[in-house]
Amino acid sequence: MPARTETVTVADGSFAMPLWLPAGGTGPGILLIQEIYGVGPYIMAVAEDLAGMGYAVGAPDMFWRIRPGWVGEHTERGTRESIELASRFDGRAGVADLGAALDHLKGLPEVTGGVGALGFCFGGSMAYLLAAERDDLAACVSFYGSQVPGALDLAPRIGCPIQFHFGGSDPYIPREQVAAVERAVAGMPNAEIHVQEEAGHAFHNRKSAMFHQPEAADRAWRLTEGFLARHLPA
Repeated sequence: MPARTETVTVADGSFAMPLWLPAGGTGPGILLIQEIYGVGPYIMAVAEDLAGMGYAVGAPDMFWRIRPGWVGEHTERGTRESIELASRFDGRAGVADLGAALDHLKGLPEVTGGVGALGFCFGGSMAYLLAAERDDLAACVSFYGSQVPGALDLAPRIGCPIQFHFGGSDPYIPREQVAAVERAVAGMPNAEIHVQEEAGHAFHNRKSAMFHQPEAADRAWRLTEGFLARHLPA
């Protein structure tokens, strides 16, 4: 469970950001960006994993303008409802909200050292867009962000180390789109990309029988741990 919930204030309101702390009480920060299902059991489990690795983790409520506190079920109905919410999401405002959440996280007394971003699905896209906007991220990890292939013109603007993960059999992100990302980042010394060829979408989500593929998830998470250890050591 989170240590507490922070409130992030922006010009037109405020939103919640649950915070998880490492056992030692302080550590580098990670902004953990939700899927379309909200800050639910899966994102909470990932936050606990990261806190166990020594990070202070903030997971902002990205849908606060539409439905604050949304947690969608990993069912066909829950997926439809979550997709409908995401269709009404204001991406420009969302990147600004993430910037405010990043500033808030950086300012907490428990956050020492740098701050990175890590996102899944919807959050993988948002982490990528944030990295293109901010030059103060120490590292960024983007898991199967569906908006990434259509926004590759932003890639040269990313200055921090960035790691991409995709499934090679993702029905939502066709393999040819993943290949376009591979080509775009091939010449970027700060970027790496990993494709689990047999994996579909959201393969890391161990809280969802619909999506979870344990072997691919384990491989990708080991790569994530190594990447964070190199660029944002706890």
